Amino acid sequence: MSSPSLIVDGNRVVAAFDFDGTITTRDTFLPFMYKAFGRARVWAALVQLAVPGMMVWIGLATRDQFKSLLIGKLFPGAVLEHLTETGRLHAEQIRSLFRPAALARISWHKLHGHKLIMVSASLNFYLEPTAKRLGFDALLCTEVVAVNGVCTGEMRGQNCRAVEKVRRLEGLLGPLGQFEVYAYGDSDGDAEMLAASDHPAFMPFHKSN
Repeated sequence: MSSPSLIVDGNRVVAAFDFDGTITTRDTFLPFMYKAFGRARVWAALVQLAVPGMMVWIGLATRDQFKSLLIGKLFPGAVLEHLTETGRLHAEQIRSLFRPAALARISWHKLHGHKLIMVSASLNFYLEPTAKRLGFDALLCTEVVAVNGVCTGEMRGQNCRAVEKVRRLEGLLGPLGQFEVYAYGDSDGDAEMLAASDHPAFMPFHKSN
């Protein structure tokens, strides 16, 4: 669903939404990994990455580096068709996690003709059908490289988190100063996106759910 450019027909108001914890009530990444690879295999990978995980916890490594290592453990050789179908099923199941207040805000932006962009560190396999269902105009997210229908275990570009969210938005829209930007997030991974917006909203939907 991602596109190299987003045409804003006269209305230069953009709403950028984080997904996990903002639109949903909890994380959707790990449950997808369980479905795609099996709980035992995922936990085995996490055990193998215990030292890098500890380095993240004490501040000597980043969550982006850890995620790259986890994807490198689990995704090499994974068949794209399987992941796409697993993502489609996961997208159906996580609909129950949507925050009603977030859905209402998405509808408000649509009603006013604003362009909706989902900006998430979660994976494209389930975010693509989810963003389409919710009526988003564009999706910026973490993606896994596949060659001839088989995953290599590498991420396409950077994990879509923190400053990368702003870079992706600018890559899609150009300079953000030419737009009126609403941004919605719930974690430190959204801080840069919120800071770059005209209307930042941190954890805006939590009290309503």
